[in-house]
Amino acid sequence: MREVRSSSIGVGSVVGIISVLLWPLTAVSAGAQEVIELPSEDRRLEPVFEEVYRVGSLSGEDWEQFGNVRMVGFDGAGQLYIFDSQDDRIFVVSTNGEFVRAFGRPGDGPGEFRSPDALAVMRDGRVAIADIGHRAYHLFDAHGEFERRIRMPSEPGNLRLTELLPDPGGQAVYSVVGGQALGLVVGGSVRTTPHTTRPVERIMLTAEVAAKDTVAEGWLPDGDPNSLPIGDPMGLPPQKTFGPLMLAGVLPDGSVAFSDSTAYTVKIALPGVGLWRILKRPLQPIPVTNRVIEAEKQRRLEDLEAQSGNAGGGGIVVNGVRESSQSSRRRALERIEALEFFEEVSIIRNLKTGWDGEIWVQRHGEDPADRYGPVDVLDMDGRYLGTIPAGTIRLQTPVRPVGLAAFGPDGLAAFIERDEMDVKSVVVKRLVGR
Repeated sequence: MREVRSSSIGVGSVVGIISVLLWPLTAVSAGAQEVIELPSEDRRLEPVFEEVYRVGSLSGEDWEQFGNVRMVGFDGAGQLYIFDSQDDRIFVVSTNGEFVRAFGRPGDGPGEFRSPDALAVMRDGRVAIADIGHRAYHLFDAHGEFERRIRMPSEPGNLRLTELLPDPGGQAVYSVVGGQALGLVVGGSVRTTPHTTRPVERIMLTAEVAAKDTVAEGWLPDGDPNSLPIGDPMGLPPQKTFGPLMLAGVLPDGSVAFSDSTAYTVKIALPGVGLWRILKRPLQPIPVTNRVIEAEKQRRLEDLEAQSGNAGGGGIVVNGVRESSQSSRRRALERIEALEFFEEVSIIRNLKTGWDGEIWVQRHGEDPADRYGPVDVLDMDGRYLGTIPAGTIRLQTPVRPVGLAAFGPDGLAAFIERDEMDVKSVVVKRLVGR
């Protein structure tokens, strides 16, 4: 239920701008795994972000009248890449907010997309786009010129696209089996061997067909093969509400920090090495009661009503076609009615990694349904830097693209915002103090 299993992460430096008193560490050897016990009490951390520029406005320049800002990312020079999923375009913005270039468009030719839904920006400025319509990754060079298309490997079962995490070396992307789905293609041969873990996979983009290797094995609740129906189209059990999310981020050395349990546990795994470090805080998950269940169902219904008429969202991509808002709403109502709940509320609700090796961990708030509670900042060496109070920062998720969406060099961070007209803009800020 609160499983602590194998996984991988590396070692790196912390951004010098966050300068706080570091807590002493207690390291315990667990075979080849180092377990670091972090303090139980929060130490208040109040970061100061100064706005650098903002882009995206109905009254702005033509290029910044975005249809739907889906994802963003920085390169090593501090340029921002904005993926507009409505226009199937990637816009590049300079360090002072000026338009640099745009590339990508719908179509079947070189560098053209059928159904793009994930972006990864490499530190050298190269860009990878996952396209489930083409069943391929499109690779562009640092000038926005199309390099080549790498086919996705053929696998049994449905094709399920999740967020792409760029490899600092620029030769691969990372993906999480069991992470939040961005797109889905139904069909192909049935998966007869169900998943028993939620692996973090490294996808090498150096050949004509992408090659995968497993960096870390995340815990899969009900992951006993005997408990999963053979022939299940995804090979995965359904995710239970409040259950452990599979969350991951990539660190500067190519290692992976991830969370896979209801407990406060962050694991670090390194490709070719496996799990070697575990960071833990002695915080206890709260039980899921009938009151918690009813409150969560009501909250979801209210959210659904608030989103009605939202033209920018749409549903997930199925077989290369984005479902209509009506179909998405009907499916959402059915899902709310059929919700299943985990026994306890997972403490960690989101996780992101910074440019210099920080690990940002968002916990749930005082209300267990609140996904945007305090944010702990750790470093990849296992030091606790402090806790940002609830209500200060929201870490963006792939399916809720509003909040702190990407970190960049020199303390840069990109925030996706949405106004009362549901128009999205991107605000770039720089972390200058605490």
